Amino acid sequence: MPPGTVAMVLAAAVAHAVWNLASKYKRGDAVLFVCAYTYASALLCIPISLAFMADGQQVPGWQLAAGAAVSAVLHTAYSLTLQAGYERAELGVVYPVARGTGPVLAMLFAILLLDEQLTAAAMFGASLVVAGILVVTGNPFRSASRRPLQGLLWGAATGATIAAYTVWDGYSVVALHLAPVSYYAATLLLQSLILTPSLLRRRHRIRAAIRADAVPILIVAVFSPLAYILVLTAMLKAPVALVAPLRESSIVIGSLVACRLFGEGHLARRIAGAVIVLAGIAAISL
Repeated sequence: MPPGTVAMVLAAAVAHAVWNLASKYKRGDAVLFVCAYTYASALLCIPISLAFMADGQQVPGWQLAAGAAVSAVLHTAYSLTLQAGYERAELGVVYPVARGTGPVLAMLFAILLLDEQLTAAAMFGASLVVAGILVVTGNPFRSASRRPLQGLLWGAATGATIAAYTVWDGYSVVALHLAPVSYYAATLLLQSLILTPSLLRRRHRIRAAIRADAVPILIVAVFSPLAYILVLTAMLKAPVALVAPLRESSIVIGSLVACRLFGEGHLARRIAGAVIVLAGIAAISL
């Protein structure tokens, strides 16, 4: 993978870590929080997308509509599956299993469905990135965990949705030749429409939710689309099977920062995992 593309994916990982850390400060209703930053992201991205269309960089057509529609359904399925898992099992099981299985499945789907070809060094590097992520997140099946099997199943289901939208979005920007900004703006617009019924059911709490979480909403609304548009752009220049695990290095960044901001422990283990991820990044970039 070209060093410039590696840098782009790592920049996306930093942006991803920033908005995930911001979401940790959320105090209000989780569904309203998701609705608010999705709507705000759409409002930010759609004018930029229209400028791209006016400049001729993206032509409206059935490819854009179909690609964004499938992507919106997959991203919504991911959000709902993740939240359902968090309600039924421990986050400490669901989260690492999801973020570990997601890139592995994405690699396999990309190789089998998109016919991507990877060198042995690139495969080894991607495997190191996944291994480092698992080291950072720790053992999800520690003795204190409750219902670990249920957490494993929900985590694996969430990982499958991550892999599905990653591979589909890679196909959309590469094979359907959709401009990343316009494509993701259309996806956000359709996601907003899908989330509208949930928003209407909670309409009497909207004002309070925005007052409680205005700053986190704004941060997520800016950095979430920035992170994913960088990832989609990287998919134009590198195999999805490599971009998928590399973008998950955001977990390492967020985990190390969380040690400082939130006083979370296991610093030595997290540093060891970060070193493994860096070795994987080096192998991928070579």
